[in-house]
Amino acid sequence: MSTDRQRPYKTVDEVIALLRARGRRSDVPLAERRVVMDQNTKVFPVPAGIAIEAADLGGLKAEWMLPGGASSSSTTGPVLLYFHGGGYVIGSALSHRHISGELARLTNARVLSVEYALAPERPFPAAVTDGVKAYRWLLDRGHAPNAIAFGGDSAGGGLTAATMIAARDQALPMPAGAILISPWSDLTCDTETYVTREASDPMIAPAGIREMARLYLAGADPRDPLASPNFADLAGLPPLLIHVGSEEVLLHDARILAERARAAGVDVRLEVWDRMFHVWHAFYQMLEEGDAAMRKVALFLGERFKEAGAKAKA
Repeated sequence: MSTDRQRPYKTVDEVIALLRARGRRSDVPLAERRVVMDQNTKVFPVPAGIAIEAADLGGLKAEWMLPGGASSSSTTGPVLLYFHGGGYVIGSALSHRHISGELARLTNARVLSVEYALAPERPFPAAVTDGVKAYRWLLDRGHAPNAIAFGGDSAGGGLTAATMIAARDQALPMPAGAILISPWSDLTCDTETYVTREASDPMIAPAGIREMARLYLAGADPRDPLASPNFADLAGLPPLLIHVGSEEVLLHDARILAERARAAGVDVRLEVWDRMFHVWHAFYQMLEEGDAAMRKVALFLGERFKEAGAKAKA
């Protein structure tokens, strides 16, 4: 249980009822949806003891989430490079502060949450370009790759994979590992769970996510490996932890990504959480399963930092 949580947990059914009452907001204008998503910070407070500091990554905006008096200027110690979700069209470091802040608290690592390009103003591949830029910024400042992990949820999970693929292809060293939470990794939006989970997913409407894909791709091939990592050569990627809920539209995205990564020789842990919906981790302050999932993510990150650090010293 999070030490600063003050409210009793709700059941899974209660949280799903709240989500269904809010509705899947694909029919709301994009500008309004961006405002609404940023209001997450009013519903889910940042954990106590986490400092927030703006960062300028050579013209790319980001936020540091700093635990326990940690310094953003230090180049030693673990860093999680985090990419928020929102279908590549909404979301921000602000909307996801409670997630990035909790990961900083649980891991005692600094989290750098990136304000990558959003569509339709800046469509594909601008988000991937920004992801690689953020990683290069850390490396250029002297952060060791074995002290860096990547992570993201939903579109940010897909961007996590795409950024690593692009970084590998540019001969950059791989980070220590990556966490992918309910990743959107196939922008064809044509996997079987778009049909079999449409009724059970309280957050994602297939029509709405297909519109997000259209805005992001802006005419690009949805099978481009940097848009849809499920179609990429995944060889050489670091260890991955993939979390996905059994009731979400993107279930098959995650399964296929794990299968193809494993076939390429990547160390993959795929966890399908029973009865869970899209990015249930975001509800860790009210949902016991969300809190448990965040802790599993933090445990994996701690393992990766420890193992990579030991290999570097050997």
